Amino acid sequence: MISVHFKLLSLLLVLIKSAPQTDGNSIMPMIDFRYFRCVMKREWTCPDSEINFYLYTPEHPYKQWVDVRHTKKLPAYGWKLSRKNVLIVHGFNGTHSKTPMTFLRDAYLSRKDYNVFMVDWSPLTRFPCYLSALSNTKLAAQCTAQLYSRITQSGALARKITCVGHSLGAHVCGMMSNHLTEKQYKIIGLDPARPLVSMYGSRLFRLGRDDAYFVQVVHSNAGFLGESGQIGHADFCVNGGRLQPGCKGHVMRIARCSHFMSSCYFAAAVRRRIKMIGVPCDSTCPKQGHWSFRYDRKVVKVDEDIPETSRGMYCVRVDHEESCPFD
Repeated sequence: MISVHFKLLSLLLVLIKSAPQTDGNSIMPMIDFRYFRCVMKREWTCPDSEINFYLYTPEHPYKQWVDVRHTKKLPAYGWKLSRKNVLIVHGFNGTHSKTPMTFLRDAYLSRKDYNVFMVDWSPLTRFPCYLSALSNTKLAAQCTAQLYSRITQSGALARKITCVGHSLGAHVCGMMSNHLTEKQYKIIGLDPARPLVSMYGSRLFRLGRDDAYFVQVVHSNAGFLGESGQIGHADFCVNGGRLQPGCKGHVMRIARCSHFMSSCYFAAAVRRRIKMIGVPCDSTCPKQGHWSFRYDRKVVKVDEDIPETSRGMYCVRVDHEESCPFD
């Protein structure tokens, strides 16, 4: 199936490149390609009907659709300027309403000092359409950057806005800065996606430490579904970074479970239900066998408030089995 999908997408890309470019009004480059259940966006305009934003607040913990053209209405939805803001972006085959994205949402709401924006680009990232989803991250980032800009125009400080993305969503967070006059202040990448990204993704097409003043990354399936090595300013390699306790079944299910565990661990840490301690270690992730610890940096607690001076790779042990249902 993946081979057929790849060949079809390759053919579509050839057709796009060979389409006549006679003038700026040529319609061919702007036609969205829709095949099977897959969509590959070709019209780069925002807002887009297949990318939606929902606001949740402690007073209104239910979804409220946000029209980025009329963000002056945000206070009517319960948005408060005094609060911090978090934008949560799901990954491949996810939605804003699936676990573990809902765990992250509820964790931030439990803190009572966050306006929570859920980014839903699910029509553009359906299974088995990974390759087209990878292409669609560019539009998802562009439109989410528009939301980010509207929030700042409503008075929010960049220091009070964090983008949290899982898998491909982590790369969406990183790519947002390509569409902003000034890069974001903080990004949290939860096991940023690896398949094909590491092979074909340029610096502008993937999360990196240049995308925000502080980039924090949690690795839970590094080297397989998640990126390996140090990506951000502070990276946390959990339980060796590859396989997580409690993940059972066939190889792919264990990998997917481990991949999602980054979100579940981080949600539990935001809720302060579990304590995750990062011990400075060497820059490799995943880790095999003996871990080399370093003593030139301080131990840090992993949550959304880690010291922004933290640098390098940190090793984290989570011995208990964290519940992390996923579809």
